[in-house]
Amino acid sequence: MPDSNNKFMSDIAGIRKEYTLESLDISTVLPNPVAQFERWFQEAVNAKVAEPNAMFLATVNETGRPSARIVLLKGIEDGQFIFYTNHQSRKGQQLENNAACALTFFWPDLERQVRIEGVASRVSSDAAERYFQSRPRASQVGAWSSPQSAVIGSRTILEQRVQEIEKRFEGKEALPKPAQWGGYQVQPYQMEFWQGRPSRLHDRIEYVLDGTQWKIHRLAP
Repeated sequence: MPDSNNKFMSDIAGIRKEYTLESLDISTVLPNPVAQFERWFQEAVNAKVAEPNAMFLATVNETGRPSARIVLLKGIEDGQFIFYTNHQSRKGQQLENNAACALTFFWPDLERQVRIEGVASRVSSDAAERYFQSRPRASQVGAWSSPQSAVIGSRTILEQRVQEIEKRFEGKEALPKPAQWGGYQVQPYQMEFWQGRPSRLHDRIEYVLDGTQWKIHRLAP
């Protein structure tokens, strides 16, 4: 009798795609990696890539164990990548204990990936307040209602908390920002741009911050 698990694994092993859309060379990239990212990001937007601002955020806990999840890029200011979250969430607590983190963007429609390593710090309370007020009211209620990453007994608890928050702020079009909610800005010190190429001989261009200057290298695929 065939081993269905082995068949399943062989099916996974056989999944592959030949990348042929573009190439990438040191001579064609911009000298600043954030500017290069903005160029690629705009091309992803123009190509109508689904959620081009979705990024993997990797953090580590106090024992060095990694965690990763998808968050949304909400801005780039002064060369820093900005996202918002609950400071009491798992990622928030980990960033408070260890500011080192990594971001990864993957745009399969363009056969591109961008990796970013950097250090996170909190955005100002005023900036967080402005962004919070720009969110839909239902998202504001959700931020107040969810004790993000905490263990809860059932979804009913969340629904009850939503009702409580709705009653508490009844008649208010915009809610104040919860104290535990805010944003982080990631200052990169290393960025890598990956362009898929045939036969897995991909183009990889790396930027490494050396003092105040970015050094650019080609990496083997």
